[in-house]
Amino acid sequence: MRRASLVFGLLIATAALAASAAVAASPHFKKGGEPTCTITGTGTPSRTVTCTGTLAGLGQQDLTITSTVSGFAVYQCQNPGGNIAPGQNKVLVGPQSTPTVVPAGSIKNGNVTFTTNPNTLSAPSTTTGAAAGCPNSGWTGVNPTLTITSIELSIAQGGSTFYDCTVSNQTGLSGTVQFPGSC
Repeated sequence: MRRASLVFGLLIATAALAASAAVAASPHFKKGGEPTCTITGTGTPSRTVTCTGTLAGLGQQDLTITSTVSGFAVYQCQNPGGNIAPGQNKVLVGPQSTPTVVPAGSIKNGNVTFTTNPNTLSAPSTTTGAAAGCPNSGWTGVNPTLTITSIELSIAQGGSTFYDCTVSNQTGLSGTVQFPGSC
């Protein structure tokens, strides 16, 4: 009886150590693997953001990466006769969030290189004349030009977020946006 209790106790202790080893992780970006987001679609009513990065120190659980994009659109003003004039206001667009799940099976020895699902922020094709800053309510905001001003990248594993960083510029982000390794 005593021997069975000892064996059972050792099995429990071994299982506990194995479980803690699977959960114990120290996620971080590899050198040169800090997140980078690429913005495509200049001057159009929609812009797409895709982010990449390389992580190490992960556990063996699914990884959830969420990109959230916000910006503004500037519209031209169209009067009832079809004439076009510049709008005056920035109309806020977003936030638009898109999750990407990296399955645990894709994580090898605690390492993974990820690419997020494309996150497309789109401005409505028209808006009210008042929102666009047109001369009066008879006008309509048309032909939006979209500018991305903020990208947030959040990374979680096992329900715990270990990275949540935002890069923003109120005059606009374009091209390639580099994130810091830690926030």
